[in-house]
Amino acid sequence: MDAGMVTALSALIAGPVAAVAAIYGSRGANRAAREGTALTGYDNLAARLVAERDKAEMDEKTAEARAHAAEAKVNALEAEISRLRALVQQLGGTP
Repeated sequence: MDAGMVTALSALIAGPVAAVAAIYGSRGANRAAREGTALTGYDNLAARLVAERDKAEMDEKTAEARAHAAEAKVNALEAEISRLRALVQQLGGTP
């Protein structure tokens, strides 16, 4: 075999090997892109869930504060009713 024949055979072998390498590399790149998209989507979902949880906790604290305020108001009104009933009884009436 002379040098020309070796070069020709090398070129014939190198072409398909390069094609196979390109296909394999393309598959790897596509898989990496899909995995990257999945991770990005997961991160976005996790961030949205954390934000929603924080909002729900804040809403819960607001509702608890309103409930405590309403309970305090009810207690104040019941005390006022008791005071007024006692006053009515002192004045000789029936509540």
